[in-house]
Amino acid sequence: MCGIVGIVDFQSNVDLERLREAAAALRLRGPDDAGVWASENVGLGHRRLSIIDVSPSGHQPMFSADGRYVIVYNGEIYNFREIRQLLDGGDRRWRSQSDTEVILEAYARWGPSCVEHFHGMFAFAIWDCQTRVMYAARDRMGVKPIYYHHSSDCFAFASRPRALLALNPGWSDPLDEQAIRFYFESGYVPAPYSVFRAMRKLPPAHWLLLDASGLQLRRYWDYRQIATEHSWEHRREDDLLDELDEILSRSVRSRMISDVPLGAFLSGGIDSSIVVAMMAKFSQEPVKTFTIGFENKAYDESRHAEAVARHLGTEHFCEEMRIDDLLELKPTFSREFDEPFFDSSAFPTMAVSRLARRHVTVSLSGDGGDELFGGYPYYEVTRRLASVYRLPTAVRSFLASVTGIAPNHRLNLLSAAMRQGNVIEAFCFARSVAKDFDAVLTPEVLRRTVGLQELFAEAAKMCPADLSAPEIAMRLDGFYTLPDDYLQKVDVASMAFSLESREPLLDQDLVEWAMRLPLKWKLRGGQAKYLLRRLAYRYIPRKIVDRPKRGFEVPIANWLKGPLQPWANIAFNDSESFKNIPLVQDSFCKLLNIHKSGERRAHPLLWAGLIFLGFVNGLPSADEELIPSRLQHGI
Repeated sequence: MCGIVGIVDFQSNVDLERLREAAAALRLRGPDDAGVWASENVGLGHRRLSIIDVSPSGHQPMFSADGRYVIVYNGEIYNFREIRQLLDGGDRRWRSQSDTEVILEAYARWGPSCVEHFHGMFAFAIWDCQTRVMYAARDRMGVKPIYYHHSSDCFAFASRPRALLALNPGWSDPLDEQAIRFYFESGYVPAPYSVFRAMRKLPPAHWLLLDASGLQLRRYWDYRQIATEHSWEHRREDDLLDELDEILSRSVRSRMISDVPLGAFLSGGIDSSIVVAMMAKFSQEPVKTFTIGFENKAYDESRHAEAVARHLGTEHFCEEMRIDDLLELKPTFSREFDEPFFDSSAFPTMAVSRLARRHVTVSLSGDGGDELFGGYPYYEVTRRLASVYRLPTAVRSFLASVTGIAPNHRLNLLSAAMRQGNVIEAFCFARSVAKDFDAVLTPEVLRRTVGLQELFAEAAKMCPADLSAPEIAMRLDGFYTLPDDYLQKVDVASMAFSLESREPLLDQDLVEWAMRLPLKWKLRGGQAKYLLRRLAYRYIPRKIVDRPKRGFEVPIANWLKGPLQPWANIAFNDSESFKNIPLVQDSFCKLLNIHKSGERRAHPLLWAGLIFLGFVNGLPSADEELIPSRLQHGI
């Protein structure tokens, strides 16, 4: 895993020293090697975490054999050896054993369509020294990020906003109001938006091309449009299981290719457990597995992970933490997340990444299983609400308004209440969330921006017309929440400790196969991830597999009444913190008092507000001296 940065300056030659500073801002993403290259008005920078071909021959920026193309690249192409054979022709002399060189030669052969051959996670940019064209691409599921800036002055890109701000600190101002609204609705900023108005994120499965005519973006793959194979409805379950077993085994095995020590995150849930089980099948030595346990047993799942580890014979490492230990990671969180980020599970993710990095350089994870196979509770709730369409129009309109305004991180609470049969309480909660949301953002911003439900509605139009509501929800979660929330969390948290994370469940073949799988094989008899669960039974005893889903939970509600309360009191009562940002201070103060009194829990918006205020009071940059002085007290 690496960090990349580059610039095409339309006004002057590249400032090489500033380019080096931008690359240095990515040093944790690549502590093993560094390189910059510049020619007149074009410059590329790279930081390397050596995984495949750790020799100097893998150094970047890397030139093609004929010197025409130069690349900076972050990621892994798991089928690079197969592509190499396609390109070989029997007489090609390769200068390295790296996938970087294969990408270069694939682009020389196939041009922008080269990405259609790649299976893996990647973010890369190639400069054509002959035609003076810049080409950049991001992987299909958005595992690896690319941020970019484009204006009449220049085009620039980087793995992180921090590196772009090192090129030009002025790009931090102003913030994007639309992105802020999306953040408070969902807890993350969906691509192509960035919290900085001067920056954008290249969406997953896109490439861009910069030439004399300007900048063009193109999507090269869209799994939303894959139609369900209704003929699979009546196929034998064992046949489907055999296919799933084969595809996932192939994916895991390809992700075990590494020239450095390798292990896996193990939560004890279905997804990570089945990944580790398949790693054990292919490994000649015990797989190294890592989990975080909590002193507070209400949040501790380490015993489930240990049960899986014992059954599979892994070399298991577990670190038990107190809540205070997690909070000690707050400076790392503030330093490494360059945009406001709501998901509090980033804290245990950072903790398990730190633990893993003491023993390995690469770790596999189970990310993606819920979105592909129907793991989240609200998918089942959505399926059961299909009867809503038989209700009167007025009732349907009300339900649409409250559920449409409750974003994913709150919809979990809504669906949990509904599963317990407490429908009235659930919708009262949803209505209170809607009112709270309307109150914390200024009316002007609400008028000037659109809601997340409008963004989702547009994206849903790309799905096949016969998809059910839960199937559409799964595809939209995979399209937005997975790359911009969960995968961003893992990427930033792991890179904070120079650890590469790999996601076997997000292999292209597996994603396309899962999209064709009918809903009955995902949600069945009130059971989530039906087929994937059945596959897990082949490797792990049922009593270990069949347990309630929890995830990496942390007690934000309790934190705001305990160790975080002083921070919240200061932040929400400091009028300087609210200057020139579209938040209503009085609303947050009222919500904090409501939460502390126990009248009702208001922690989602309070936590979102705290993270946002912490962000604007110390916007990220390459070094502290690059932060404009006015940002020390708010923008």
